[in-house]
Amino acid sequence: MSANRRLVVAHLYPELLNLYGDSGNILCLRKRMSWRGIEPEIREVHVGDTPSFADVDIAFIGGGSDREQSIVCGFLLEQQAELAAFVADGGVVAAVCGGYQLLGHSYLLGDEKVPGLGLVDLYTDRGEPRIIGNIVVQSRVSPQAIVGYENHGGRTHLGVDVEPLGEVRYGRGNDGITGFEGCLYRNVLGTYIHGPLLPKNPGVADWLLSRALDRRYGDGSLEPLDDAVELEANRVMCDRLLSGQVKED
Repeated sequence: MSANRRLVVAHLYPELLNLYGDSGNILCLRKRMSWRGIEPEIREVHVGDTPSFADVDIAFIGGGSDREQSIVCGFLLEQQAELAAFVADGGVVAAVCGGYQLLGHSYLLGDEKVPGLGLVDLYTDRGEPRIIGNIVVQSRVSPQAIVGYENHGGRTHLGVDVEPLGEVRYGRGNDGITGFEGCLYRNVLGTYIHGPLLPKNPGVADWLLSRALDRRYGDGSLEPLDDAVELEANRVMCDRLLSGQVKED
């Protein structure tokens, strides 16, 4: 079923947005494609490049410091129309932490409101204290709970028609109040969860690949992989957190 299938992943500005080991997410996508006989093409977009999304299947935006995030947003705003068309056409986008904040209408950089890409109806302001710690989220995109780490001062607020990625079972999530984490809009997935995200949560990686395959080939089916080690690590971490074995400040 994977014969002659190929997916193009655009990794946006890896030299600036790799604060949380986001290259691990790209490695995970590459390996999970290769193991299934799907040809991966990883296309890095660097500062100074003029990217085209015409033949891209998945666009990945990682996390960075406020300074790096501001620089990247300036470059991406020049491509906003093409990115918006990509999203409207069902293009898959995965955005982590700072990249997640860039999806919305605006975010705060210090005391300054900075325009975002406006790809998803959300905005981010700031709050105290900083949200730091382990997190467990139940989401429809993954058969297993999503585990990882959150470290953000932002408080992200979703529009009424934007679905959260999932419900927080442990941790704080988007704003520490609503009990929700991340966003899902069309084939866009935004989240504060890193660690990195995809190696710890193969179900999320496969959701992205399945959506991309369905868009390109009309068939999002994926051959199962032996994820026993990853799933056992996921289970152990969930059990430890939800049973109170991990003590955090």
